[in-house]
Amino acid sequence: MTNYNSALDVVRNLKAKHGNTWAGINPENSARMAIQNRFKTGLDIAKYTASIMRKDMADYDADPMNYTRSLGCWHGFVAQQKMIAVKKHHGTTDKSYLYLSGWMVAALRSEFGPLPDQSMHEKTSVPKLIEEIYQFLRQADAVELNDLFHRLDAGEDVQNEIDNFETHIVPIIADIDAGFGNEEATYLLAKKMIEAGACALQIENQVSDAKQCGHQDGKVTVPHEDFIAKLNALRYAFLELGVDEGVIVARTDSEGAGLTQKLPVSQEKGDLASKYIDFIEAEEISMEDVKENDVLIKRDGKLVRPVRMPNGLYKFKANSNIDRVVLDCITSLQNGADLLWIETPTPHVGQIANMVNRVKEQVPNAKLVYNNSPSFNWTLNFRQQAYDLMKEAGDNILGYDRAELMDAKYDKTELSERADEMIRTFQEDAALHAGVFHHLITLPTYHTTALHMNNLVEGYFGDMGMLAYVGNVQRQEIRKGVSCVKHQRMAGSDLGDDHKTFFAGDKALKAGGEKNTSNQFTIDKKVKRETALTS
Repeated sequence: MTNYNSALDVVRNLKAKHGNTWAGINPENSARMAIQNRFKTGLDIAKYTASIMRKDMADYDADPMNYTRSLGCWHGFVAQQKMIAVKKHHGTTDKSYLYLSGWMVAALRSEFGPLPDQSMHEKTSVPKLIEEIYQFLRQADAVELNDLFHRLDAGEDVQNEIDNFETHIVPIIADIDAGFGNEEATYLLAKKMIEAGACALQIENQVSDAKQCGHQDGKVTVPHEDFIAKLNALRYAFLELGVDEGVIVARTDSEGAGLTQKLPVSQEKGDLASKYIDFIEAEEISMEDVKENDVLIKRDGKLVRPVRMPNGLYKFKANSNIDRVVLDCITSLQNGADLLWIETPTPHVGQIANMVNRVKEQVPNAKLVYNNSPSFNWTLNFRQQAYDLMKEAGDNILGYDRAELMDAKYDKTELSERADEMIRTFQEDAALHAGVFHHLITLPTYHTTALHMNNLVEGYFGDMGMLAYVGNVQRQEIRKGVSCVKHQRMAGSDLGDDHKTFFAGDKALKAGGEKNTSNQFTIDKKVKRETALTS
């Protein structure tokens, strides 16, 4: 990667080569601009972030407390503000990732308008969002470094902060759904996503043309051979583009899926196709009961007829879901996947561990990406878990109704406090006991946007009027040093002024003069030192 001194030497040599025709080029200015844009392409980003993920995976294998986390972002600005806040509050971006949710792309970024999570949105919208996210993160780098150079020019000793600047660029785990078509379509889309900057691609084992959200009914899975072909397509895409350490996250929806679209061809008893077919529900019949054009299977020396739905789909045996999940996971890891994703009905550490530990019997270093999904009612789930634990321990539970534990009357009770503590430690517990390497919330910014708009509208259009905005938004931004309180600056106005000066010198028409109302905003020095982006 380019550093200031190497960039400075390059431009000085070029300037000497071109003589007076480059008289207007200042090597120091050019070097500043070069390191403010450290990553020139999306592939630069994908290679850099893939190496981070590989290191983090090794760190987790050594100590499961080295788990990683992310929040789903549906716009570049949201991702930018997230990473600025991570640096400000925690001092480093280490072990912090980004997540791109196919659900949020469908709901918020499709040209068709809001759509359900059923792979109906344009596949091009996914790589476009990845590219947008990294554009905003690169701008965050440029703005913060620009501030550091201003402080250096003013005599502050910040050279070490410049030389050891930590970028806002972090790994993104990007949802490619079920691949948006066959394996060739999956490969082509994967290339676009990698070229945009994605170092980790998450793919699920549902059929592409009938894909459902993992937390909805009606999911239809594909045979392992079909899914392996798509895993291969992703790996070939990474290798073709030179991202040798690219990460594949294999998601299984078998826990909640009861249907399959087709039966694979078994070559011999006990092969992968045979194992898949063994999960199909079937009824024993005699030749006299066979109907015209029936599909029949020989199973354990008997003739059986698979149960088919009116739409032609085959039905899995009841209670076979966990066994199917385990086989899916082992098969994926043995065929090129790096991480697993298991969709579960509830966030229960014990239930997750039960599946992951079975996988680890075959693949000891199996690791999970887990969806801390807003589709779960976390309060109700954990209050019920706390209730069950209290009951098992013989504690007094007479004052609680297990079916009504969401009721606000329980909010300050011993049970609710126990439940909240279990929620607080859920990620740590799952990392330690259930093999969860990465925790993510798929849709948090979808919900925070809706909640904050609800709260602002309630006051602004009510008795609070303008105080609803000033008291609950702007004043809080100032007090907490939120970077975008000076929104002109965050959008690049100050950075642009400097560039204009580089290009036009004293003739530059700049926006940051005395009449710029952003000058009304000041941040105290303590907050300013926490992050240059709040200056």
